[in-house]
Amino acid sequence: MRSLDRLRQSYDEDSQVVVQDRKSPPRMIFSDSEILLEELPIGTRVVFSNPPIEPLSNWRAAIRWAINHPEQSDPLHAKLRPGMKVLIAMDDISLPLPPMRTPDVRQIMLEIVLNLLADSGVDDVHLLVANALHRRMTPQEMQRMVGRKIFDAYYPDRYTNHDAEEPGGIVELGETEMHEKVRISRKATEADLVIYLNVNFVPMDGGHKSVGTGLTDYLGLRAHHTPHAIRESKSYMEPRHSALHGSVNRIGRIIDEHVDVFHIETCLNNQMFDGPLGFLGKREEDFTDFDRTALAGLRWTLSKTPRSLRQQIFHRVPAGYGLIAVAAGKTEPAHEKILEACRKQCFVRVKGQSDILVCGIPYISPYNVNSILNPLLVQVMACGYFFNMNRGIPLVKKGGTLILTHPCMDEFDPVQHPSYIEFFHRLLPETTDAMELHHKYEREFAQNPSYVHLYRKGNAYHGAHPFYMWYWGENGRAHLGQVIAVGTENQHVPKLLGWERADTLAEAIDMARGRQGRSAQMTLMHHPPMVMTEVAVSAEEEARLLGEGEPHRGGAARKPGYAAQGEP
Repeated sequence: MRSLDRLRQSYDEDSQVVVQDRKSPPRMIFSDSEILLEELPIGTRVVFSNPPIEPLSNWRAAIRWAINHPEQSDPLHAKLRPGMKVLIAMDDISLPLPPMRTPDVRQIMLEIVLNLLADSGVDDVHLLVANALHRRMTPQEMQRMVGRKIFDAYYPDRYTNHDAEEPGGIVELGETEMHEKVRISRKATEADLVIYLNVNFVPMDGGHKSVGTGLTDYLGLRAHHTPHAIRESKSYMEPRHSALHGSVNRIGRIIDEHVDVFHIETCLNNQMFDGPLGFLGKREEDFTDFDRTALAGLRWTLSKTPRSLRQQIFHRVPAGYGLIAVAAGKTEPAHEKILEACRKQCFVRVKGQSDILVCGIPYISPYNVNSILNPLLVQVMACGYFFNMNRGIPLVKKGGTLILTHPCMDEFDPVQHPSYIEFFHRLLPETTDAMELHHKYEREFAQNPSYVHLYRKGNAYHGAHPFYMWYWGENGRAHLGQVIAVGTENQHVPKLLGWERADTLAEAIDMARGRQGRSAQMTLMHHPPMVMTEVAVSAEEEARLLGEGEPHRGGAARKPGYAAQGEP
């Protein structure tokens, strides 16, 4: 019989948290584009994502209802008049991950909005991808996102990517009370109305971040894309614990004073896998004989397939995401309604922190769609995203161990990530200190004429972008006492990142227990589909971990005057 403690644990844990016992099956763990099947020690907690919330039955009706019943705003049709100038901005290809099955929800929103504009006599309309310093989307990607009919009608003159380096293309609207520069696209300031079409995939998306971050430039992002702002953020996924979001909100409120912005925000469920690959979204306990056979066949096929082809296969398999919520109107109230739905889908309640956290790093991130996951992006996924998939209290204890599975190949896409190559091989061997990199080298990369040209005319991320990727892992690096990469194909990549390496997961677990103790509590985050945790601790422990009373509590991005440091 199980002990009383085990029985109590079975009742107290969230239903999505399973504790390994002798009868538990091995677990699927992604390692880039391969799928490992690993036995975990008895007592390991396995945190699964919540089941996909049932999507709305009629997406178009839900979108129409939202724009006709907006939050603290007149209905969209009441804001329109013949002859006005309208800018429709939308999120770029960085979400959702992987791209959703067509028609994309942005296409559905666009079709409804464009018909409404036409009925209201509005024909001066421009579509703008809010890519900030992300790479420009290719024409094929832009067409897939909005559909062939809209693409043919608007591309290339009236359907474009935001250009943060276009001469005269950015307008500065002023500063916040914390001296943060408020800079956005001139197209937005010259429009009579800006309509923003949002896809909320995780709680850090949407809200003021849409316009204030998506349509700004390098100087605008220096308000919050800094090591200091990251250090002052307890959670990227809970805005009230994020100094980054505090800064974005201050900037957004200034924008709303100068620009008429009507938001249409959507929230998707987490139906990443369906159809023939639907078993990848199941618990292993729920596998049928057919699922086990399909998994064995998939693993065999992947083992015989070159990595480049595996990546192409996975990138070409769209996700079956469903629309679960829509809200429209004024920025903050519309965003709060969407956050409620997003939290319900994403967060799983977990009792207490762990000493060891295991994460499989898959083939995709927001910054390598249709490309490879280079070493810097592996670091972002491990120390940036997966470490921060919480509402303020990390799943792993201070000084704990993170075990990740990924080959950590030293490969970069020269088209999408040219500045990453120099950053990784020139700068990191000299220093991994984020503040030193920020003050000594960031502006050099941001103003490098070659990187600016490749950003504007090619499909490359901006020269400053690899710095943001390094900053993104700042809290994970500071919090974790040990990071172990499993199955790396070389020694120098994990060494340069400050990680240890192991050939197998069992070896990594032994190494972690050697540091954390033989009785260390271990948790596996069963990605994908994506899962986030709400860690339950005592009130006293929560206050200590969240730093009650510190200056950043509630979202202050930095001490007054910080924005002036390092500025010309």
